[in-house]
Formats: sequence, structure tokens, C-alpha cells
Amino acid sequence: MSSQASLRPAVVLSLVLVVWALTGLTHAQPKASVLDFSASLGNLLPSLSRPANSSRIFYGVMFDAGSTGTRIHVYTFIQKDPEELPVLDNEMFHSIKPGLSAYADMPEMGGYTVRQLLKVAKKTVPRLEWKRTPLVLKATAGLRLLPSEKSQALLEQVQDVFDESPFFVPDDSVSIMNGTNEGILAWVTVNFLTGHLYAETRETVGILDLGGGSTQITFLPKSKKTIGSSPDDYIARIDMFNSTYELYTHRTCIKYLLCHVIHRPPYIIVLLYTPGLEWRVFKSSCLPKKFREEWSFGGLTYIVSGKPDGESYVGYKLCYQEVLKVVKDIVHQPYELKDTSVFYAFSYYFDRAVDAGLIDRTQGGMLEVRDFKKRAKEVCNKMSKYRPINPFLCMDMTYITCLLKDGFGFKENTVLQLTKKVNNVETSWALGATFNHFQNLKIHR
Repeated sequence: MSSQASLRPAVVLSLVLVVWALTGLTHAQPKASVLDFSASLGNLLPSLSRPANSSRIFYGVMFDAGSTGTRIHVYTFIQKDPEELPVLDNEMFHSIKPGLSAYADMPEMGGYTVRQLLKVAKKTVPRLEWKRTPLVLKATAGLRLLPSEKSQALLEQVQDVFDESPFFVPDDSVSIMNGTNEGILAWVTVNFLTGHLYAETRETVGILDLGGGSTQITFLPKSKKTIGSSPDDYIARIDMFNSTYELYTHRTCIKYLLCHVIHRPPYIIVLLYTPGLEWRVFKSSCLPKKFREEWSFGGLTYIVSGKPDGESYVGYKLCYQEVLKVVKDIVHQPYELKDTSVFYAFSYYFDRAVDAGLIDRTQGGMLEVRDFKKRAKEVCNKMSKYRPINPFLCMDMTYITCLLKDGFGFKENTVLQLTKKVNNVETSWALGATFNHFQNLKIHR
């Protein structure tokens, strides 16, 4: 599972030159903290004595250790002229399954998977550049949920692999990233790739992420009332690209799930924890009438089924009422979302739109919130048609619709751009996290 993407036209990376100009040509030490690393950028960029027409290429390697797999991103930057800004030229991406958390009882195997992925970096980065190319791994939900001793054992194995590698290894090169920073750094990635961080109007796009049991939203508010009416821990300030951005960002964990990542349709879990559920038997109007399945989670086995008697027990309206009971009161509604413009939506938003035939898996697409609603009605009111393909599709589409409309408060004509790449670069937090190390991007809570 690998792909190579070239960024054309190349996207401008602005702050690197500024940091280089401020820090000079300070020599890098064998180890450096994030705060110290910005001072080593002079070694990555061309010196002022180089000919004006010469170019310098430098690299960054970021590992995304997620719950379902581990991914490596190798970014190539070009400094064409000391007095011009560098550009992001290329991304090499490769992934491997399962994720590190699957090796909780075999940490050595987890380290082995990272060692295998490092071969991609060695093939992409020229040997002469290895010693000055930073190597970083950020783990997310999978490791966050493991007992601390197991996650620590995995991180130590990865650290050993990094220390044995020929690449530049900062002191904090291996760590677990909190969920809030995931959203912030993904916002940085998307707005960088779309060119919005350089616009004088400061028009940016928001991002939406949806996983099994959690949902995240990050955007730049236009109204001071949004910031003033939001809980303090929903606002984060980042200083980057010579600008300060005060973002609204929040990750909601549904009920008692503690943001657990489920490896099957996620939205059924939301309803399983509905108050009043008895005997762990879940009957829903969101499922086909004759559907019945055993499903295990958290050491317990549940029976999941549709409501078998009568047409009146199924359909979009009844399904929406079920989902609304869970969504209401757990998702904060920002003041201004009804008036915002484009949002980029990832993960299950994208996957379920593909399953429902709303977008192409390769190309992605642009949808309005009303498109999810329309297809949810079609699927729920003709569940027998979709049962062989995906018996959970009615529930999934209704949940997305309810979350967007009654959860976040989007208008039906709000535009969502569903994609996995922008300008052929992965839209994950990885590029934003690379900036965090290259540029000493600071996130203030």
C-alpha cells in the first residue's frame, strides 16, 4: 500500500526562511529538543555564500502511528535561492497494517514494523542528507488507550530503532500526541496546502474528523462572540507564518467511550450506550427489520437487531429520533457555524459518503449537508435494498446528518469538501506536525 505524490505547483513554506534569518547558521548537536531544533535550520538551508542560481533540497520524515496502521510521510523541500522561500516539492507516503497498538504484548514486533518503514525513508532521502533529516513519530488513539506500561514499552522499542538509524533524532522524536493537537495540526496541513495561510484576507477552511466514538472540529472563528461564548479549553492559539491564529477546536467523546476506536461501523456504539438499555439487547429503527447480529465490545457481547414488527418501526424519521437522543447535549454548538463557508471532512465522513454513492473513492467530492440528509432518507426508507451491501448504512448516514445539523448546527447548504488529499498530499496532521519540528510552531492552551 504505497503511493508517491508530487506537489505541482509547489506550495510555499514561509516561516523556514524567517527562522533561518533569525537564528543564523547554528550547528546542530547530535540531539536537540524542539526548542533547540529551530536553531539547527541553518544547516538545512543554503548559506548566503551559495550561488544565486543553486538549489538545495532538504527533507523531513514523520511517522503517524494510528490505531489501524502505521504510516510514514517523507517530505521533500527545495530552497531555490537564499533570498526566496522554500517550497514543498514532494511527499512519499507508505503505510502498513496493523497499527503499533496491535503489538501491545509483542513490542519488539512493533519496532520491527517501524524498521521496515524506515526503508522508505532511506530510499527517498539521499544518503548524504540522512544525518540532517529529522525523524519523528507521533502515536495517536491506539496507544493512548493502552495501559501506560504497554504503550511505554512500544515507544521505547521505536526509540531504539530511531537511535540506531542514521537520521537526525530530536529528543522528543517519539511521543503520544493528544487528540486536540491532532485537530490543530490537521487544520494547519489543510490550510497550508490550500494556500489559505498566505491570504491577506485570512480566509481559511475548517476541518471535520469523525472516528469510532469521537468527533473533532477545528476552524478559525470570524466572530469574537464565538470565542467569548465557548469554553476556555475549546480555544487554542497558534503562532506561525508570522501570524497568530486563535482557533476553535474540540474533540467530543461520545458518552462513556473515552474516544475508543472501534474497528467496525462506529455509530452503533453511540446508541449502545443509550440510557435504559437492558440485557445488552439493542433494537433500532435504524437497522433492517430482519437484521440480527452478535457484536462484542469491552468484554461484553451485545445482540444488535432491527425492530421486526411492522413498517412503522423503521425509517428515517424514527432513526433520526433515536440518534438525536444521543447527539443532543453532548456536542457544543459554536455561535457562528451557520454562517461559515467551506469545511474539509475526513475519515468516516469520507468513507460513508463513498459507501452511499455520493462521491468517488479516488476523486472525493464536494457535498452540502443536505446531500447527506437526502441520501439518509433514501437509504432508511428502502433499507431492504441496502441490507446486503451495508446494513448499517441507514444508521451511519442518519448519524452524520444529525451530528452536522443538530450537533454542530450547520446549515443544510454548508459545503463539505470530502477528500483524502489536497494537491496530491495526504491531508493528515503529519505535515502540520512536521512544521511543528521544523519551525517551532507553538500551541498555547
